[in-house]
Amino acid sequence: QKMPNHPPPADDATTTTPPSTEDATKATTNDATSRAIDFLTLTRTLKTTKRTGWVMRGVHNPESIADHMYRMSLMSMIASFSNGALDTNRCIQLALIHDLAEAKVGDITPHCGVSEEDKHRMELETMEQIQKMLGPLMGGDEILALWKEYEEGATEEAKLLKDLDKIEMILQAQEYEAEGSHEQSLHQFFTSTEGKWRTEIGKAWAKEIVSRRKNTECNESGGDGSK
Repeated sequence: QKMPNHPPPADDATTTTPPSTEDATKATTNDATSRAIDFLTLTRTLKTTKRTGWVMRGVHNPESIADHMYRMSLMSMIASFSNGALDTNRCIQLALIHDLAEAKVGDITPHCGVSEEDKHRMELETMEQIQKMLGPLMGGDEILALWKEYEEGATEEAKLLKDLDKIEMILQAQEYEAEGSHEQSLHQFFTSTEGKWRTEIGKAWAKEIVSRRKNTECNESGGDGSK
C-alpha cells in the first residue's frame, strides 16, 4: 500500500517569529527616548554659553543664550495677548526656537568676522541635523519650519519676534548700564536698533526702555551710555 505524502517537518533553525506589536512599539519608544535625550543634551550649551556681545564689552557675569531665549518667550506671550490677531502659542514656539542653532554654532555677531551668508548656512545645517535627530514623531519637521519662519520674518508672529529679539537686547543693555556692570560703552546696542521696529509693540516698548535709560546715572557723562 502506498503511503500518503506528508510535508517534511519544519526546521526549527529556519523558522522566525515576527515581532509583536508590543515589541515594535517598545523599540520605537526606546529610539525616541534616546533621540530626545541627545537633543536635550545638545541644548545644554545654550545654558552655558554667554552672549557674545556682552562678553566683547566686558560685562561682568553676562547672560547666557538660554537666559535671552527665556525672557523672549515671556515677552512673546504677554505681547501676543494684547493682539488678538496673533497666535500666542506660535509666538512662544518661535521664541524658543529662534536661537536654537546657537547650541552648536555659538552666538555669532556682526563683529565675529563671519558673513551673513556663512552664518545662515551654518545655522541651517545645524537645524537640519536637529530635524533628523528628533524625527517627525518629536516635531523635527515643525522645529525646522519654525526656525525658517523666524529667519524669513514674513508672518505677523515672526515680525513681532524679530522686534522682541532686539527689545530683549536693549532692555538687558539698559539693566547692565543701571548696574554699572560693564567695562565698555553699551550705547551701540541702542543706536543699532533705532528705526528698525516692525511692529507698534516694538516701537512702544523700545520707547519706554529708552525713556528709562535716560533716567539712569549711566548717562551722566554726556548721554553716550558710558560711565
